Amino acid sequence: MQIEPAQLFFAVAFILFLVLISARILVKPLRLLVKLLFNSLVGLLLLVAFNFVGGMMDFTIPVNIVTVLLAGFLGIPGLILLIVVQVIGI
Repeated sequence: MQIEPAQLFFAVAFILFLVLISARILVKPLRLLVKLLFNSLVGLLLLVAFNFVGGMMDFTIPVNIVTVLLAGFLGIPGLILLIVVQVIGI
């Protein structure tokens, strides 16, 4: 049994198509995870910087997963929200 060149071409093209689809399916969640980790790191840095300055005035925000993610996702407005919540005492 001999494989014709046209069959070989379509088989290789189909395999490449499947690899491309699989790569796109796997890369999207990985990209989202990297973005989540980066934003969390930025939130952690914002909280540490604020606690460094706020510690001089005896005002700090606890560093936990919720505050880090909130500051990471929302950035400066998230940090302001955390400050307001801390002042109000909720």
